[in-house]
Amino acid sequence: MQLSIFLLPFLLGCGYALVCTDISGYLRQIDVSNGQVVGVNTNEDIFTRYQQTWVNIPGKLTHVTVGPAGIWGVNKDHEIFKLVGSSWQKVNGLLKQIDAGGDQFIAGANHYDDVFCLNKMQTISAKEEQTLSFTNIPGKLKYYSCGLRGCWGVNSNDDIFFRYDVLPEPCIGSKWQHVPGKLKMIEVGTDGSVYGVNSEGRLYQREGIADCNPIGTSWNYIENNFKISHVSYDNHLLWLILPDDSIKTCKV
Repeated sequence: MQLSIFLLPFLLGCGYALVCTDISGYLRQIDVSNGQVVGVNTNEDIFTRYQQTWVNIPGKLTHVTVGPAGIWGVNKDHEIFKLVGSSWQKVNGLLKQIDAGGDQFIAGANHYDDVFCLNKMQTISAKEEQTLSFTNIPGKLKYYSCGLRGCWGVNSNDDIFFRYDVLPEPCIGSKWQHVPGKLKMIEVGTDGSVYGVNSEGRLYQREGIADCNPIGTSWNYIENNFKISHVSYDNHLLWLILPDDSIKTCKV
């Protein structure tokens, strides 16, 4: 196990050191929530973390997510699956990216960058051969992620948006607000924390998020000595994927 330390002068004041640990294995995408970790590699193999070991979940997916809504994923054909017990159940609809971080509802974007969500009751009861009524959210995004205080997304131009008034029922929300900055992907933790990565592989955290101000106040660059391709956050721990698909965790 290798530890690396970098300073965070822009985030938490000079002299604060963030300790990162190298994690064995290689993944292309990862998602964490409520102590659970799931991810997929370049071969579309699916893994979960159990007692510091990667355990294979049978199946093939290109994007997987875990959260209050359970474990969901999409494959290379953009078909949607829900993990029920130890098996994947296919449901109707097509998404290229999916997120289960909301309050027992799912959301995501399709290959046209159309944005969708599935209300709580249908998310909970979803099963094979059931026709689900996904709600189309106005706008175009390539990545959409939800958490405690709302949903965030980025479009094909890496512009950032926040969706107001998202509820489990209805999950459509009320309006978009453009947020200054550029990110290629964004993830919202179950506790409402927001992290993102830009096209240069730099990591940012949204500061000032609160119930009275769910959009926050500013982006803080988390300085480090390596580039990042993907981030997820849970329980004071960042899970980072690097461009070579190697994995790190960092305490925050």
